[in-house]
Amino acid sequence: MDEVDLIEVERELCRLDEVSIARIVADSIGRITEVHILANLGKHPKQIVRDIQSVALASFGLEIDRRVVSVVQLGGTGDGEGDPAAGVTPLRPTIEGITAESSGLRSLVRVTLSQAGEEVVGFAEGSIASTARHRLVAAATVDALRQLEPAAACLDVEDAGVVRAGGRDVAVITMVFVVPPAEQVVSGSAIVRSHQEADAIARAVLDATNRRLRRVSIQS
Repeated sequence: MDEVDLIEVERELCRLDEVSIARIVADSIGRITEVHILANLGKHPKQIVRDIQSVALASFGLEIDRRVVSVVQLGGTGDGEGDPAAGVTPLRPTIEGITAESSGLRSLVRVTLSQAGEEVVGFAEGSIASTARHRLVAAATVDALRQLEPAAACLDVEDAGVVRAGGRDVAVITMVFVVPPAEQVVSGSAIVRSHQEADAIARAVLDATNRRLRRVSIQS
């Protein structure tokens, strides 16, 4: 299929209630090799894939192999407890530790996360400048998340900082979920406890991604 046809297919897929973004990748001979879907929670990912296959076949006579479809589901159910319709209550990562060390003008930040008994360490290196320290903590947290959640590969830190609100310091972060060619910006926040700004930044990252980040790759 040519590019125009693929764009038409993407637009048609986005008419599905659960689908907000669709991106189709084809090889040089027009064979579809990747289908990336950004969807809301509410329907099981396997059903979303079946809907995508049905729309593509009925509207364009196009057969899509379910093995090339990946679904990223964003959005909450309103109660913060996962997706009851799918019978899923995600285990959330917890922060086990944050350390930072400096060498000359460079700083190395380590953030340790754990989930379901698995512990990982994320790293970020950059300037020792005070304006960079919050972003480094956020980047190290995302690096750890990528080891726990494959979908975190689509995450990027846009901005991270601490602001004053209602007499309290609050860590605020904005992040970008990237599903080419589209992007979706989300935010997270956390109260700074006992002057622990780094801990609050890491918690703000988790606040921005918990209940939103769930990648499901449909396997054969």
